[in-house]
Amino acid sequence: MQASGQTVTHDIVIVGGGLVGASLGCALAPLIERYGWKVAIIEAAPLPAKSLDEAWQPSFDARASAIAEGSAQRFRQLGVWEAMQTEATPIKRIHISERGRLGATRLNADELGVDALGHVIPNAWMGRVLHQRLNALPLEWHCPAKVDNITPTPQGHDLMLSDGSRLHGALTVLADGGRSGLKEQLGIGSRREAYQQTALIAHVGVSQPHQGVAYERFTQAGPIALLPLPGQTMELIWTHSTGHEQARLDLSDGDFLAQLQTAFGDRVGRFTRVGQRHSYPLTLITAEEPVRPGLAVLGNAAHALHPVAGQGFNLALRGVMDLVEALEKGELAKRPLGDMTTLQAFERQRAQDRANVIRFSDGLIRLFGMNLPFLPHARAAGLVGLNIIGPLRKGLARRAMGLER
Repeated sequence: MQASGQTVTHDIVIVGGGLVGASLGCALAPLIERYGWKVAIIEAAPLPAKSLDEAWQPSFDARASAIAEGSAQRFRQLGVWEAMQTEATPIKRIHISERGRLGATRLNADELGVDALGHVIPNAWMGRVLHQRLNALPLEWHCPAKVDNITPTPQGHDLMLSDGSRLHGALTVLADGGRSGLKEQLGIGSRREAYQQTALIAHVGVSQPHQGVAYERFTQAGPIALLPLPGQTMELIWTHSTGHEQARLDLSDGDFLAQLQTAFGDRVGRFTRVGQRHSYPLTLITAEEPVRPGLAVLGNAAHALHPVAGQGFNLALRGVMDLVEALEKGELAKRPLGDMTTLQAFERQRAQDRANVIRFSDGLIRLFGMNLPFLPHARAAGLVGLNIIGPLRKGLARRAMGLER
């Protein structure tokens, strides 16, 4: 038990034990064993004490994430994919279209010689698998606890926690989603660009098997995405102009499903059921200083993207793996943890990947959001052309799979 007022020194302190922070803890496992690093994880929310042996009973409304095939490969490296994929729904095809236009692009796993383009996994199950792996590691947990104060020092950062603990980290990683205010406390600004759009998210039942097809359908009001889930269920991400979503949140289930049917069409048959509806505003956010001496910012704390291309968590997971690779290179070069030479090399690699993903997702939103004369016809022709030209379609598929940066 930590004595009152005593500061305990760690090599790495991870602020946030959600999917990004937990993935980082798992990825550090070989380095903890090899170098004896002392690692602490701080998580504000109580973690459910459930093991993989307990029966998994997901609710109809359990939130899920699209995991690209590249991310599945990274989870294989962490030794958690075998357990994680037991609750994963494979994405066999991706269908991209624009409402009112004939053009469409289809990405097919068989054509690329892979079992799946990606997978949809309940967030709670991913968390359970990752935390089960963390339980086998010599980590120090502070949960539930939050960081009340963080102070830079010449050797890293001092952290004062709500549970009375005092920690020092040679390297502190902010993986708390950016909601804690720690970036602001440290004077790290963020660039924000509001899309003036709000995402409405819910699970919907469909009248016919989805056959592992994910849909991205662009409409004048914004894109509608449907992701396959177990059985005849799909996750809906419906983008609205901000202010217009409330009317649909207030609709009865029957009226909501009728409006969704009109907006999306009948490619998945009839919409038969809708679960709890949630909404959140869409803003492109990027941290202005993702690294500082003794500090790295990961996940939504570093970047929040439009969900149109489903790349947010996949981008974050690549950041996790790149950071661990950079830290090992720094250790081999005899540099201290938190050294800026190591962190700047990490950030150079992340900056290019981040810029490519933002350009890809942001470009889609802006292209399909324009209503200039003749542009809808050009977009339709482009979707048709993309579907016909194999190399271009395969390039888009590899981007969707997270296999190209």
